[in-house]
Amino acid sequence: MSNDLFKNAIALTGGISTGKSTVCNLFKLHGFLIIDADEIAHKLLDENSNKIAEMFGSQYVQNGKVLRKELGKIIFTNEENKENLEALLHPLIKDEIVKRSRLFESQDKPYFIDIPLFFEKMHYPIPRSLVIYTPKDLQVQRLMKRDNISEEEALIKISNQWDIEKKKELADMVIDNSKDLKNLQNEVERIIEEII
Repeated sequence: MSNDLFKNAIALTGGISTGKSTVCNLFKLHGFLIIDADEIAHKLLDENSNKIAEMFGSQYVQNGKVLRKELGKIIFTNEENKENLEALLHPLIKDEIVKRSRLFESQDKPYFIDIPLFFEKMHYPIPRSLVIYTPKDLQVQRLMKRDNISEEEALIKISNQWDIEKKKELADMVIDNSKDLKNLQNEVERIIEEII
């Protein structure tokens, strides 16, 4: 895969519940194009619901839609299940990201690719990275609130990704999302000035 493909791309990443979606929405308000790997994954899950039923059991599929929350329970806690799911989905996600990137590159301006596991998987030769940062204790609180789960469950989900401090060190740019929305908007504007 040539680096030219992602010449104008910036990988947007972070940890679970550090605020990636909120930041993406703020960038969209400023007219930036976004490729969302999770959204692509959800679409592909449903398109491949028959395969999911074959691999993990029909109880994880209802009316042609994958029951993501239920499936998540056996993915987050079982390495083999996780690897099998990734082996199915990652090549398909990659094809779709490449397809959309070709389109976005033709406009010759910066755009973002939201990839939660950008550093963990390193499948994409994207030249610049932006990490949405929240200290881990805040990350745990937000995840518990968002998914209505216990601290233990939140920690299990978070442990499936690299530590947020490690990602922060590897990033070319960092947005601090440990305060309020006003502060986050200022952070987004600061990054926009940096990349234009």
